[in-house]
Amino acid sequence: MSGHSKWATTKRRKAAVDAKRGKLFSILSKELSIAAREGGGDPEFNPRLRACIGKAKAANMPAENVSKAIRKGTGDIPGIVIEELIYEGYGPGGIGIIVEATTDNKNRTISEIRSTFSKHGGNLASSGALAFNFQRMGQFIIGKAAATEEQLLEIALANGANDVLTEEDSFELLTPIGAFYTVTQALEKANISCESAQLSHIPLTTVELDEATLTKAMTLLEKMEDLEDVTGVYANL
Repeated sequence: MSGHSKWATTKRRKAAVDAKRGKLFSILSKELSIAAREGGGDPEFNPRLRACIGKAKAANMPAENVSKAIRKGTGDIPGIVIEELIYEGYGPGGIGIIVEATTDNKNRTISEIRSTFSKHGGNLASSGALAFNFQRMGQFIIGKAAATEEQLLEIALANGANDVLTEEDSFELLTPIGAFYTVTQALEKANISCESAQLSHIPLTTVELDEATLTKAMTLLEKMEDLEDVTGVYANL
C-alpha cells in the first residue's frame, strides 16, 4: 500500500472550499438517488444510503432536498436516469488518473473530461489501461478530535479493515469493499464521526514529480474535480 499521496491530502484540504459550492449539493443529490435506486429508500436497510445521508447532513443539505433525491431514486418521483461512470487517463509526468462521474448525459460528460485532459497536459485512456495500479477500497477520514488511534485500531482489527494511517490532523482507515459497511456500522456504534466515508480508488504505487510538473498535474486534477458531473478524482501522485 502506498500510503498517503499529495493529491489525497490536497483533496481533503479543498473540502472546506468545495462545501461552499453549489456543486456539492448536486453531487450529493445524485449519490442519494443512486444509493436509493440500488438498495431501496430505507437507510436502516441500505448502508450506502445511510452513509450518503450522513454526508448530506454534514454539508447542511436541506432535508427536503435529501428526501426528494431519495424519492427520485426509488421511482416515487419520475426523473432523469443518472448513471455512474469511470474514466481513466494520463496526466503530466505520466501519472495515472481515475475519474468517477455521475451523469444524465454521457456524451456531454466524456467530452468535458477529454477536453480537460487535453487542455492540461494529459489524455484520456482506454478502459482498463490504469485500473491495475489502483485498488478499490473503503476509505474513512476521521479527525483526531473524534477518535484515538487505539480506538480505530481496535475497530479495524475487529471488522476486517486493512490499515489505519496517521496524518497531522486526521486518521485514514482503509477497508476491503466487503468490510466497508461493517466498519461504517462499527464507527456509528462507537459514536465516531467521519469527515468522509466513501469507496475510493487507492493507488498501489505513487509517482514522484519535479516541482514544475507537479504544479501542472495538480492543476489538471483540480480542474477535473471542478467539472459538474465529476464526483471523484484519484491519482497515483
